[in-house]
Amino acid sequence: MNEKTIAFHTLGCKVNHYETEAMWQIFKDDGYERIDLEQNADVYVINTCTVTNTGDKKSRQVIRRAIRKNPDAVIAVTGCYAQTSPKEIMDIAGVDIIIGTEDRDKLLGYVNQYHRERQPINGVKNIMKKRTYEEMDVPYFTDRTRATLKIQEGCNNFCTFCIIPWARGLMRSRDPEKVIEQAQNLVEQGYKEIVLTGIHTGGYGEDLKDYNLAQLLRDLEEVNGLNRLRISSIEASQLTDEVIDVIRDSNKIVRHLHVPIQSASDTVLKRMRRKYTMEFFESRILKLKEIMPNVAITSDVIVGFPGETEEEFQETYDFINRHHFSELHVFPYSIRTGTPAARMTDQIDNDTKNERVRQLIDLSDRLALEYAEGFKDDVLEIIPEEIKDGKLVGHADNYMKVAIDADETLVGELIKVKVTEAGYPLSHGEVVKVLEKPMVKNYAYIERMI
Repeated sequence: MNEKTIAFHTLGCKVNHYETEAMWQIFKDDGYERIDLEQNADVYVINTCTVTNTGDKKSRQVIRRAIRKNPDAVIAVTGCYAQTSPKEIMDIAGVDIIIGTEDRDKLLGYVNQYHRERQPINGVKNIMKKRTYEEMDVPYFTDRTRATLKIQEGCNNFCTFCIIPWARGLMRSRDPEKVIEQAQNLVEQGYKEIVLTGIHTGGYGEDLKDYNLAQLLRDLEEVNGLNRLRISSIEASQLTDEVIDVIRDSNKIVRHLHVPIQSASDTVLKRMRRKYTMEFFESRILKLKEIMPNVAITSDVIVGFPGETEEEFQETYDFINRHHFSELHVFPYSIRTGTPAARMTDQIDNDTKNERVRQLIDLSDRLALEYAEGFKDDVLEIIPEEIKDGKLVGHADNYMKVAIDADETLVGELIKVKVTEAGYPLSHGEVVKVLEKPMVKNYAYIERMI
């Protein structure tokens, strides 16, 4: 009997990757074998991104690639671009099924229906009407070293540059019991680190009664056997005193927070419709550094937002330099059709944007190297994730990437490593010892020398 085969291609963010894994579980349980996009599959699923116009374009390219690869296959398109532009996708000859950012659990049923009826299926619904979180469990991940745990969906912010609320709908938090249950299951599968993720992760609990992000973090602290808890991204406005106190008292939350700044100019932030001032943002950064010395604070920055003057850009540059962010993701402002910022008249020319991007990337590289150099000769705990150029490479709790000479059986384990050479994007170290957690009630560390 021939195996049914399926190939997935995921564009965009961690949430999309999580949801691809959830869809794969459903097809796996139905007897499908997962193969590469470049192979001849019976079903292709393209999980799309729409965060920029380029995301749309890349999504269309991958859809067409899959159609060319096997014109007889069932081509299913899902994700954010499918949600916002279903007609554009349905107009691509060869697309058979389209669903948006809900009802992913119906995809297998739609594939079977298509096999029977041979009629295109458009399953996209109005996401703005959705008020409940769609449960999508992932018991384990194809990439087995760090587990992603999705805790919420949607966003209520409506920043002027962003299309995502229209692609994902309004804030919906996952049932806390389901979050804790999945966290416990992931630990039992052997995961040492869990990364909390969502569309607006820090907004978790805003739609729940008598429960919030701080309480979820407290409850996750009690998950037996969990070593590390990382928040994939949190807005400054959601770093409440209560959340910061929980981080201070936690033994599991890592020394790394990704806090998107976008701009460090109050006037630009106002045009972006961001919900904080730089005075407030600074107060959060200072408080984090006070409770967690050597914390790595990484961030997203958009340069060349409509109307951004040299002075406004300089404010951003100076703030980031002054507060020693440990790494930046820098994006030139990109017009996103359908957003208020796309209609603003004072767009910045590409040369200016590119020059500002270059300046901030240079700054980021310098700050990242300075941050890494502060850990030379220190012992960090890393979880090796991959083998690169004959070395094991993994992240420390502070998100530093460290390469070591060690046996590949240590992938996914927790290892004490002395940093012998600080660098960016990669530092080098030597193994001091492996930490093992035995299955006993107090989960005391047993340290075995290797």
